[in-house]
Amino acid sequence: MVPSHTIVTRDEWLEARKAHLAREKEFTRLRDRLSAERRALPWVKVDKRYVFERAEGTATLADLFNGRRQLIVYHFMFGPGWEEGCPSCSFLADHIDGADQIEAFKKRMGWRFTWVSSHGRRRAA
Repeated sequence: MVPSHTIVTRDEWLEARKAHLAREKEFTRLRDRLSAERRALPWVKVDKRYVFERAEGTATLADLFNGRRQLIVYHFMFGPGWEEGCPSCSFLADHIDGADQIEAFKKRMGWRFTWVSSHGRRRAA
């Protein structure tokens, strides 16, 4: 069922639309300020030794950077014993051009990017 709305003249609609646009612009400016504040937050040094499994063997978090300044990390849900990965995660991975179990799925899906897994790993001392 379509909700009922007030019917107005074009001039009344334009006045209401301009008022709404002013609030949208105010929201955009606030979001921009909040985003700038977030980017300016101080950083925390990562001094824990995180270890991951990949097809080539184990790798630390630092190894994953492979000399680059930035690293994209995404938690892909693919549980032990699952036949397939999470549909939403798979959809995301399909649009970006590990462990033994995930290698077959990765190959089937045609993904070429590097996979690592933290499943079953404990943080090294």
